[in-house]
Amino acid sequence: MNFIKTEIDGVVIIEPKVFEDARGYFFESYNEAEFVKNGITNKFVQDNQSKSSYGVIRGLHCQLGEHAQAKLVRVLEGKVLDVAVDIRKDSPTFGKHVAVELSAENKRQLFIPRGFLHGFSVLSETAVFAYKCDNLYCKDAEFGIRYDDPEIAINWQIPTDKIMVSDKDKIAKGLKDVPDNR
Repeated sequence: MNFIKTEIDGVVIIEPKVFEDARGYFFESYNEAEFVKNGITNKFVQDNQSKSSYGVIRGLHCQLGEHAQAKLVRVLEGKVLDVAVDIRKDSPTFGKHVAVELSAENKRQLFIPRGFLHGFSVLSETAVFAYKCDNLYCKDAEFGIRYDDPEIAINWQIPTDKIMVSDKDKIAKGLKDVPDNR
């Protein structure tokens, strides 16, 4: 596995070593020893999966406080633009984001530490998205920021007239509303 640090401390792109032949392919998507060797020591306790259509934007979401979650995300089918936004108030990169294309074809994964919002847009006809979390979901700890917050200015690579978001995401808060989440 190749662990690639991004411009925001803690957010890491993971490229697996893929073995292909006439039968198909094989790769390790997770190896605890390799992750620990590369500074990722989180113990994952919950796996989630979603399927979405072209133009869907899911996010920007996180869990706050003692329910905060680190995530290891990847795409099983299709292609997405995956986004992590730093909302650690004491971070020099507060409000900055990393955007990475993840696809079934490139087999990349993104590790998003605690203290980040997460979201993705679907760039293919459909996408099946899977992720591991290091803490269990708690509805009362949910927090979200609007996908189109001008302070963050994410280019989701979807024409405005094709964007689909949930009602909850349409009324989410702005970056200025991020609570102290230590």
